Amino acid sequence: MKNIKNLYIILFSLTIGFYGCQENDYEFGEIIAPSNITIEASIVGADASNPNGDGSGVVSFKTTANNAVSYKYIFNGNANVAPSGEYTYSFSKLGLNTYTVTVVASGTAGVSSSKSIEVQVLSTYSPPQELLDKLYGTGSKTWKIQSAKPGHFGLGSVGGPMNEFYGAGPNEKAGVGMYDDRYIFNSDGTFKHITDNTNDATAVNTDGTIFGRDPYIVDDLGPTSLSPNGADIENYVYSDYDATFSLSAPGGQETISLSGIGFIGYYTGGSHSYQIVDRGVPNELVLKTTDGNGQFDWWFIIVSE
Repeated sequence: MKNIKNLYIILFSLTIGFYGCQENDYEFGEIIAPSNITIEASIVGADASNPNGDGSGVVSFKTTANNAVSYKYIFNGNANVAPSGEYTYSFSKLGLNTYTVTVVASGTAGVSSSKSIEVQVLSTYSPPQELLDKLYGTGSKTWKIQSAKPGHFGLGSVGGPMNEFYGAGPNEKAGVGMYDDRYIFNSDGTFKHITDNTNDATAVNTDGTIFGRDPYIVDDLGPTSLSPNGADIENYVYSDYDATFSLSAPGGQETISLSGIGFIGYYTGGSHSYQIVDRGVPNELVLKTTDGNGQFDWWFIIVSE
C-alpha cells in the first residue's frame, strides 16, 4: 500500500510538472491592439489650384500606429500589404472620384485595429491604343520573362541605368521559380499570375513556385522553411492568384500598377507598380520597379506568347 501511495505522489508531481511546462510553452506576454492610427494621403500634383492632383491619379499613403508591426490597405475590393505602412497607388478611373481607403494595422499575435479615410482623386489619363493593343490586344494576352535574352532580369541603383549592378545571362535563372510563371492581362482590368511548373497558361488553382527577395517575400506572403540563397528565396511554394491592374502615366511615365501582392518576375515588395521603360520591340516590354526599402531598381524584360 505504501508503494502504491508513493507511486500516486510521483505521478501527481509529474502531471503538475507537465502542465507547468505546457503553460510556459504558450506564454506570449501582453497582447496589445494597435492604437492611435494616423493616415496621411499625398495626392501627386495637388496644390491650391489643383486640390485633387495633376490628373495622374497617383496617391502616396503613409500610416503609423502604436504597437503595429505591419499594415494593409483595402480599397476597391482589394487588400494591399504594406509592412512599412507606406504605399503608393495609381487610381485609374477617369474623372474625379472619391475612394474609401481602410488601413488595417496588425500587432502581435495577429490582433489588429483599423481606420478609414476618404480621398478624392482626379484621373485624366487615357492609355494610348497602341499600348492597350500590345498589353492585352482584343481581349487577353499572356506574358512571360524573356529568359533567352541577355539582361532579362537585373538590378541597379534607384533612378540609375538599366542593370547597373547586375544583369542575368540567357536562362541563367532556370530552376528558381521564375521562367515557368505566366502573367495574363485582360481587357477588363483583371490580372492572373500562373505560378505552376507546367508551362501551361490554362492551368488553374495549382501550387507552383515563385522567386523573390528576402525579407519581402516572407514578410508579405508568409514564412517558409527555405533558406535564402544570398538574399534570394528560390522556389517559394505559392498558388496561382488573381489581381487587377491599372495604367497611369505619372510625370509622363507609363506605368502598370498591380493590386494586392501582384508582381512580375521577382517579388520585391514596394508599390507593385512597374514603369514601362521601353515598348518599342514587338511583343516585348521592358519594366522597372523599386523594391520595398527603396534600395534598388529591378528590371525585367517580358515577352508575349
